[in-house]
Amino acid sequence: MKLGFGGGCHWCTEAVFQHLKGVTEVEQGWIASLAPQDEYSEAVIVHFDPAIIPLNVLVEIHLRTHQSGVNHSMRHKYRSAVYFFNEDDQEALLHAIAEAELGLEPVTQVLPFVSFKASREEVQNYYAKNPSKPFCERFIDPKLELLRSAYKKHFKPVDLPVDELDNTDR
Repeated sequence: MKLGFGGGCHWCTEAVFQHLKGVTEVEQGWIASLAPQDEYSEAVIVHFDPAIIPLNVLVEIHLRTHQSGVNHSMRHKYRSAVYFFNEDDQEALLHAIAEAELGLEPVTQVLPFVSFKASREEVQNYYAKNPSKPFCERFIDPKLELLRSAYKKHFKPVDLPVDELDNTDR
């Protein structure tokens, strides 16, 4: 199964999903939907096994790891959204967002996936290649710490070379 997730920097979003058991691949880039959300926005496509990590858990993690309750001025570049590839998933996504207990109302949209453009190769797997860069330490490490503490059973430590990220034990 696969879903698209957008909301914050795709480097951060990519790293979050790469650290979850049951996620088999994360594609980093930009996603466009139907008008008026047809402009590309930073996002990732997450391939996952719902028997290992349920859709509602992925959605909750997504909502908690970006500013899902803030409609800031950069939403054109960082659209808070979950993109579905199969119309049958739309209702489950809407339900998962409604059921998430965040303390504030998310601005996250549930949108049909239309198009994807991959990031340049040199910035894909950004955290895996650059864990000690200031950006990673300031923005990505706190998100991974949230996963480690609040989603311990779903957290997958990734201390592997980039080419082995998708082959970890489930």
